[in-house]
Amino acid sequence: MRDPHCESCPPLKLLQWHQGDDWKSSEAYPDDFLTTHEPEDLAPVSKNTRVCVIIASASKIRTCDRCRQALIRHFRMRESWWSDHYKRSNGYFGCETTRHAGMVTGINTWAYFEVKQLFKNRNYEWNSLNVFTRWVALTKQTFVLIFDPNFPVEKEIMKGVLNLNLSLLDDPYWVYPILLDRVAHLQESAVWLIRHQVRVIEKRIDVTPENASSQYFRELHDIARHAIHVNETLDVAVQSIESIQMHHANLVASTTYDPDPTVGQDLRAELEFFRVFIANLRHRSISNDKRLQNEIQSAFGITAKRNAETSVEIGRAARMDSAAMKTIALVTLIFLPPTFISSVFSMSFFHIDDNNAWGLSNEFWVYWVFAVPITVVTVIVWQRWQHWHNSTLGPGYMKPDSGGNSLDGSKLATLKLVDENRV
Repeated sequence: MRDPHCESCPPLKLLQWHQGDDWKSSEAYPDDFLTTHEPEDLAPVSKNTRVCVIIASASKIRTCDRCRQALIRHFRMRESWWSDHYKRSNGYFGCETTRHAGMVTGINTWAYFEVKQLFKNRNYEWNSLNVFTRWVALTKQTFVLIFDPNFPVEKEIMKGVLNLNLSLLDDPYWVYPILLDRVAHLQESAVWLIRHQVRVIEKRIDVTPENASSQYFRELHDIARHAIHVNETLDVAVQSIESIQMHHANLVASTTYDPDPTVGQDLRAELEFFRVFIANLRHRSISNDKRLQNEIQSAFGITAKRNAETSVEIGRAARMDSAAMKTIALVTLIFLPPTFISSVFSMSFFHIDDNNAWGLSNEFWVYWVFAVPITVVTVIVWQRWQHWHNSTLGPGYMKPDSGGNSLDGSKLATLKLVDENRV
């Protein structure tokens, strides 16, 4: 009877193939493997089974100690494989040879691939392929555990297994061409989905300083973020495939490799094909990224040009305001000294005589004698002070000097060009 603590673990889906028989599907629970005391005598799996594909939920089994230990025991899995740092990894490949009394009993391999796909509506999806395989040396049985696949991935892998090349079954790595075919398909789709997004941006001819808004830049950077993730998954996939190739080559060169040498050669050729295919996809993905960066720089250039034009307009307005203020200041400077003299000395030049008629003071000339010279002196002092103030700002503030320290027309053009290239 099943342990009640394992009710939360969903059943495993098993697909088994016997020599000379058809594929058969069944279900079993992880703790069903605890019914036997012999690790290789798997109760849910027939002893005559040559290939067994198991679909399991790692997210559920990871939280159930009984079911997790059942799989660890029967498939000689590492305890660390179930740890969180493996769960959070962006990809890996590993292998291990199990031995008993110095004799090879089996070969375990485990691999993890991630693929990110960006759709037209800017939604995205992460697809992962998490696989553990065990090849039993004595019976030549192969167990393939696929964890948490989505339905399309599971369907295509099952399709590949049903049409596998039986001549490769003696090689412990026979399942990897099937898995890598699915990875290559997903990666190819991911790269082209990014390319379609970039092409839509490149075909836009209505990008102007007015509509190159922050939202437009946000969209560009979102696509760039997804493109970075695609590049990352491609790099990791290539490194993982190279690791598969290296370990497979070591196995073929060892004394424990029994199959015909041509089997290893055929498998090695398939692995190399997928390595080159995904590596070339990486180049296209880099091209997508560069094209996207080009569009981002172009949009920044448009915005910088708009900002420069706005700055020029602000400068013109400031110069007009400055000229107006100087005019007001000059008028004030002309009238302020006479007004000051008249106020300080209480000069009253006009009066009304006894006949109610306006009269002019006989000493009105005294006002002009003092007001005119003081006004002239004040204007001259103001001009001298302006000249001295401008000279303290540097020799190139008002006009170019002979030393070439001023910002002449050519240097201003150079600075403008540098500023535009900076984006």
